[in-house]
Amino acid sequence: MNSTNEKSTLGKTYDIKLVKRLLGYAKPYWKFLLLSLILLLVITGLELLNPYLLKIVIDDHINGISKPMYELDVSSSIKATEFNDKKYIRRDDLENPNNKFIKNNPVKNIIKRNDVYYLVDYGEDNIANGIKLSKVDYDAFRQEDLKSINKISIYFFIVILFTFVFNYLQVYILNYTGQKIIFNIREEIFNHIQRLNISFFDKNPIGRLVTRVTNDTENLNEMYTSVLVNLFKDIFTLLGIIIIMIKLNYKLALISFALLPIIIVISIFFRNKIRLVYRLGRLQLAKINSSLNENFTGMKTIQIFNKEDKTNKKFDNLNKDYLETNKREVKIYAILRPSIEIVRSIGIALLIYFGGGDVMSNTIEFGVLYIFIDYLQRFFVPIMELAEKYNILQSSIASSERIFNVLDDKSFIENKDTPKKLDSIKGKIEFKNVWFAYQNQDWVLKDISFIINPGETVAFVGSTGAGKTSIINLITRFYDIQKGEILLDDINIKNIDKYALRKYIGVVLQDVFLFTGTIEDNIRLNNLNIDRKRVEEVAKYVNANKFIDKLPNGYDEPVMERGLTLSSGERQLLSFARTLAYDPKILILDEATSNIDTETESLIQDALEKLIKNRTSIAIAHRLSTIQHADNIIVLNKGEIKEMGNHQQLLKREGIYYSLYKLQYSKG
Repeated sequence: MNSTNEKSTLGKTYDIKLVKRLLGYAKPYWKFLLLSLILLLVITGLELLNPYLLKIVIDDHINGISKPMYELDVSSSIKATEFNDKKYIRRDDLENPNNKFIKNNPVKNIIKRNDVYYLVDYGEDNIANGIKLSKVDYDAFRQEDLKSINKISIYFFIVILFTFVFNYLQVYILNYTGQKIIFNIREEIFNHIQRLNISFFDKNPIGRLVTRVTNDTENLNEMYTSVLVNLFKDIFTLLGIIIIMIKLNYKLALISFALLPIIIVISIFFRNKIRLVYRLGRLQLAKINSSLNENFTGMKTIQIFNKEDKTNKKFDNLNKDYLETNKREVKIYAILRPSIEIVRSIGIALLIYFGGGDVMSNTIEFGVLYIFIDYLQRFFVPIMELAEKYNILQSSIASSERIFNVLDDKSFIENKDTPKKLDSIKGKIEFKNVWFAYQNQDWVLKDISFIINPGETVAFVGSTGAGKTSIINLITRFYDIQKGEILLDDINIKNIDKYALRKYIGVVLQDVFLFTGTIEDNIRLNNLNIDRKRVEEVAKYVNANKFIDKLPNGYDEPVMERGLTLSSGERQLLSFARTLAYDPKILILDEATSNIDTETESLIQDALEKLIKNRTSIAIAHRLSTIQHADNIIVLNKGEIKEMGNHQQLLKREGIYYSLYKLQYSKG
């Protein structure tokens, strides 16, 4: 995974395989997702029920007074409104209005003239033949309407209450599930990255990897919570509205649906544009994070060399690129949303134009027109949200591509199917005709052969780039060789479990890395088998206690990021204590005593003597004075062994080692 690969993905078309792979992470939680889906179906039904209840209130009760009524004999058993020794019941309220006896009855309705109500023959507009109704009479005819409105108001409140409760449950379950999925993905990425070959980190900036674990996984969270299940809500809503519209009025439904092709064209047009913008934005954000990590880490260097302006300009260019991409995204949304709003407004205008005339001509009821306008507004909400969800999906696809680029990188140092797990080792190390290159056949080590016997101290010297650090990386199996063999106690290290191998090797580097935590945490490294007593013992043994005891909180003293509040010598002593706490059989010292002040160096030299006792030790040092007592000194030059022997033997040979020694001695 590198920047070149990431750029190449920008032109890829939508890949359904990525979605299937993302859905695979949701599979273990299908019960929660199914429950959330069922709740969404119920919520959608309840939300669509509210306008329908209002339609009933408007048409059947508020405007219901003008509806036709059958006039029945007062002796009729049908429950109805009594007036002038007659009973009146609305035609819509009868269970069987097609009954021949009832159909032969007179049909009446109430009309209003000059704020006065009259009971007239249905269809009759002449109040002269009607009966004037008093307020009491009118209220009698309205009594059932009032009761029904009160009852529907209670239903309306119940629907709102249940909608709130189900919404709460649905949102909680969905977000809980989404967080669990993202937790698993983030864990998988982090664990995968920890297992990768060190060469992976040589090629990938840390900031970019941080973006994968943080920003990109958070984008996936939006997909699981906003898209995966809620997408069905939009579909349910659309289907529900379509069914209700067609059932209520076929003509108005067709007028409403006539706008769909326009919406589809707009959505397709903007979909392609926003997808590329999302991908580009994610790539630029990764570059910004990478730049921030690099600059913050190297802040001392930046300030020492007065490079603030140059660094600012570089970051400013990255930031401006990201700004321009975000502005493009804003422009697209600034056009997309108003475009859909205009289409929706046109739809409402068409409904008012055609539906208003039908209401005035009594072809349809006012409540039908109201519910169509309400549903049309609701109809466009899921359409806009579908466009939004598509954009979130595209952002998630862009992020998932980068995440899967990491997860698909299989550059592991693999264990064999049945690796050997050594219970103990003697500490013999042998290189047999080892060839190694970091890239292709650009050989860093060429035909290297040597033997380190148990308990021996061997030092590697040579100019920068000679291959000294590479040998350390190969012994710990951070990299695998291309040719030859590396043996530990006469066993090829490729046949040994790499975790067991590293358990027996302790490495003390020149640049000691300390973690945020306490002094004790940095010695124990979360190993529960190392108790406080052991921590204090090893610290005292390597002279680290001399500065730890002076700290305000002793072993509980907080360590800042990378241990910057401690001197390099103090950090080095802590690394010795950390190494000794794990009691390795093989000790590797990579420039462990360079750049240390004279006072601390004496403590470190004393600690070193204790550390290497009864251990196979390998030292890399530019300062030849620190390795004069080594049992064997191996001189490397351009990846090849040029000389081998102890200090005196190499001086007598007057070769490369002699030249290095004389050079350092003359400088001293």
